[in-house]
Amino acid sequence: MTELSAQRRYAEDAAVVLNGLGLPPAYGKLLGWLLVCDPAWQTSSQLAEGLGLSKGSVSTGMRMLETSGLARRVPVPDHRGHAYEVRPDAIIRVAADASKFRVFRELMERGLTVAGGEDAPHTERLRVMRDFYAFIEREMPKLVERFQAEYDTEGEVHG
Repeated sequence: MTELSAQRRYAEDAAVVLNGLGLPPAYGKLLGWLLVCDPAWQTSSQLAEGLGLSKGSVSTGMRMLETSGLARRVPVPDHRGHAYEVRPDAIIRVAADASKFRVFRELMERGLTVAGGEDAPHTERLRVMRDFYAFIEREMPKLVERFQAEYDTEGEVHG
């Protein structure tokens, strides 16, 4: 059996961690690889070869990473087509977008309506989730601002 490179082992570890959060293993492998690869951009072929994934798995995984805002397509010098990269500030951009928290809060509010209202029996789980998402929706932009202010004193977040 061939020894895996440190980058490939890292990608495999990322797959295990993210799979534990319910995400497909290919998603974790792709994200892990894009965080440590050199060059920082990779074509679909490079991703498939480096990770031992099918082109279909790469395509599906990269679509998920693009949709989530963690990866983007970039042009490649002297290459027809595009490649993918993770922006250094990707997680900040994802966290700063309060719309996903609002969507979950609104879903919980609709659940409360379906269940009979705020004081209906057995709605505590909906109220707690709604209140949690309202809290995150309200507080996340402040946390991102704090992080950026603290980070800017040490170095810039380059996008």
